[in-house]
Amino acid sequence: MFGARAPFAALGEPERAALTADLSRVDFEAGALIHAAGEPVARVYAIRSGVVRLIAPGGALPTAIGPGEFFGARSLLRSGVAASTAEAAEPCALYAIPASAFRALCDAEPGFAAFFDRARAAEPGRTADPLLSEKIGALMTPDPIAVAPDATVRAAAALIREHDISCLPVTEDGRLVGILTTGDLADRVLAEGLGGETPVRAAMTPDPMIVAPGALAFDALVLMTERRISHLPVVEGGRLVGVLTSTNLVQRQASSAVFLVGDIARRSRFEDFAAIVARAPGVLAQMVGGGASAYDVGRIMTTVSDALTRRLLALAEADLGPAPVGWCWAACGSQGRREQTGVSDQDNCLILDDAYDAAEHGAYFEKLAHFVSDGLDAAGYVYCPGDMMATNPRWRQPEAVWRGYFRKWIGKPDDEAQMLASVMFDLRAIAGREELLSRLQDETLAAARRNSIFRAHMVRNSLKHQPPLGLFRGLSLIRSGEHKDRIDMKHAGVVPVVDLARLYALGAGLAAVNTRERLLAAQAGGVISQAGARDLIDAYDLIADARLRHQARLIRAGEKPDNFMAPGELSDLERNHLKDAFQVIKTMQAAAANALSTGA
Repeated sequence: MFGARAPFAALGEPERAALTADLSRVDFEAGALIHAAGEPVARVYAIRSGVVRLIAPGGALPTAIGPGEFFGARSLLRSGVAASTAEAAEPCALYAIPASAFRALCDAEPGFAAFFDRARAAEPGRTADPLLSEKIGALMTPDPIAVAPDATVRAAAALIREHDISCLPVTEDGRLVGILTTGDLADRVLAEGLGGETPVRAAMTPDPMIVAPGALAFDALVLMTERRISHLPVVEGGRLVGVLTSTNLVQRQASSAVFLVGDIARRSRFEDFAAIVARAPGVLAQMVGGGASAYDVGRIMTTVSDALTRRLLALAEADLGPAPVGWCWAACGSQGRREQTGVSDQDNCLILDDAYDAAEHGAYFEKLAHFVSDGLDAAGYVYCPGDMMATNPRWRQPEAVWRGYFRKWIGKPDDEAQMLASVMFDLRAIAGREELLSRLQDETLAAARRNSIFRAHMVRNSLKHQPPLGLFRGLSLIRSGEHKDRIDMKHAGVVPVVDLARLYALGAGLAAVNTRERLLAAQAGGVISQAGARDLIDAYDLIADARLRHQARLIRAGEKPDNFMAPGELSDLERNHLKDAFQVIKTMQAAAANALSTGA
């Protein structure tokens, strides 16, 4: 059973000999209890013959595993207690490895440990691109020289020359009030013929955009590219701690996604946008090849669609004139959650100020919505098949109407209400007056948290997508059609976790929209157990990463990316991890269903 088979191929001859000495065979009759959930894990088992039934707490359907499968290992490496009850479904012969010997092997041989522990096999958030992982605090110029607003521009210019810098933060009583750049001195002092005694406050840019030292350099570069600025004060706890300049960033290689954003900001024709967005799959493949995590890739790919949306809105306003009332353009779906990949349609809406009058203002916003959605479609973000777009009058309404929508969905949660609420609770403001959405979200989150009937319906909704596990913990494949013998990594893999994370967010009133961030917030807030959250985050990372690697393979082969992966694309190790991840989802869905049935 050992030989060259995984995971024993990772062991040297001395380790295999030691394992053989520690190994024992144990036999169980049909129906015999092997261990109970919650008991300390004393042994890791490998099945020689027979079938073992694993029963997760909370009423989940049992999982049957057969010869060649292991159980007990992940529980031992994580909490040290059994996550499921194990019983013999028929007479079984098992090999038992003592916990101490198993731990020693894992410590000595990382390859052996990686077979059983996803966290050791692939850490989430890994990346090879410096601008995906580098924090602003590591790139900024720390403790910058500052100037007071009442100082003269002559004195400020002398400081700039003396220290060979291009900007000066302007502070008053320790608070950042502005920034003065060499460009400001040229445009607002020299070009206007002002004297050297002009106060800095008359030439500075007041209340500049700021960033935090813990933010990613990539985010700062996107911001600087879109706003066409070259300097960003870095503020932490209200205190100026540094300045980030374009010079700082040039010292690091920029992700090509940033250049896509820059190109979008300079273009105005639909065909140009299509050519730019057509380069995005190549950027995705490059990031995946460089080791970027699904979380990072999703955020960066979404940045491109966000930038295009804002550019189209600006062009629409330039053509139609200023909007007659305030508005907020919001995205839902994968763009709203910042989880776009190589396959994305558009889901969006317009939330209008309550001063909106359909007869007076309707034509303006209809034209604006069509301009933006048509531009997105022309660029490759195709129209939503369900017509959940701002071009649909239903999703182009004043704030009061939206408030009524959510009240109805929460108060009478029928099937349509569940579906719509699932989509619309993932809304994120892209442009315009963000408070139109934030007020709505605050109210609806509070209402959803108070309404146990609505939450119960959302629990049922979260169970509609089941992970593809079949008999004996095998992978359940699509049986017919174009994608026969493949796994739907979106609807059977990613979506069940998206639904669970949304459920946790609604139950606890969490404002986060991104799935991974919702899970982390749920963990921090005690909504789910530390062990459950850790397992579910690991499972989500693994499935999302596998989906992206599949898409990257198709892109490199010159094919259109999709979500349907053949198991043959994976190694034995990867398939085992994928099955573990699906089992985690199945267990967490069962826990949610159990909480519903018991009223917990």
